[in-house]
Amino acid sequence: MNHGEVKVGERWPRQELERRLGAGRVESSVPLAPLTTFGIGGPADLLYRARTPDELERAILAVRELEVPHFLLGRGANILVGDGGFRGVVIRSEVGGITFLDEHRVRAGSGIETFPDLIQASVKRGLGGLHHYVGIPSTVGGAMWQNLHFLEPAPDRSRTVFIEEVVESAEILTEEGRRDTVGVDYFEFGYDTSILHHRNDVVLTVTFRLTPLPGEELRRVIRENLAWREERHPDLWLYPCAGSIFQKHEGVGAGRLIDRCGLKGRVHGDAQIFHKHANIIVNLGGASADDVRRLMEVAQEAVLREFDVELVPEITLVGEFS
Repeated sequence: MNHGEVKVGERWPRQELERRLGAGRVESSVPLAPLTTFGIGGPADLLYRARTPDELERAILAVRELEVPHFLLGRGANILVGDGGFRGVVIRSEVGGITFLDEHRVRAGSGIETFPDLIQASVKRGLGGLHHYVGIPSTVGGAMWQNLHFLEPAPDRSRTVFIEEVVESAEILTEEGRRDTVGVDYFEFGYDTSILHHRNDVVLTVTFRLTPLPGEELRRVIRENLAWREERHPDLWLYPCAGSIFQKHEGVGAGRLIDRCGLKGRVHGDAQIFHKHANIIVNLGGASADDVRRLMEVAQEAVLREFDVELVPEITLVGEFS
């Protein structure tokens, strides 16, 4: 069926989805740009906001059984949504809940934002481990997907600290449709990757094991990390973006290679290779997904020509592109 032959949202079994998920809970023709940190993207045919683990489980099982194309959305960081939007159902995880189980462990819903919500709650209790990731836009589910990471505190900043270091266990809906609790080893974490890239498992909640630390030390690390990011990364209010665009190549940051090609500040349409960090593309206010894609191609072509290196995107491209 041609997309022009039917109104957005009418091609999928909306009535059956609402019967399973709740009347009035399935929205039609929802612009995805406001739900991403890039501020770019066309409409989803249908959108469902899952607020509890049970709701998220029901939604995933429903779209799988009905064979409806779907995409799981969290904070909307590290993705670029096409200008044509998404044909199918976008399930947005808004699963909340922060529960301190004892003096070391905290359980959080997959839709909780690591910053400021979870980090702020743990720091108030004098617990460290999550404070390294201050300022990074991500939900708990997104942090598990990409093995959220940042450089260790000053003065060295020579080691990368990963979210896997504080993960104890997680409640997941497996690819096979079972609800299960798994340990950290299950996720096979790597740099910017996890088993979630290779299996259709869905994180419902995560339990973190944290370490009591003096309040002043926690605040010092937070101040220094925020200052470090401010010097190198765009303020999302001023320059919406999706974070790093390309993966490292053999330990060398893609930004360094792109910078050596003289591409900082390069503009296409209303998108720009950020003047402070060449591995970030920012939305100057009205950028399209195609504007971003063109700048990605410019960077890839230049780095391949100059260094014989093929840059691999770190961000996920979602939906329809022209």
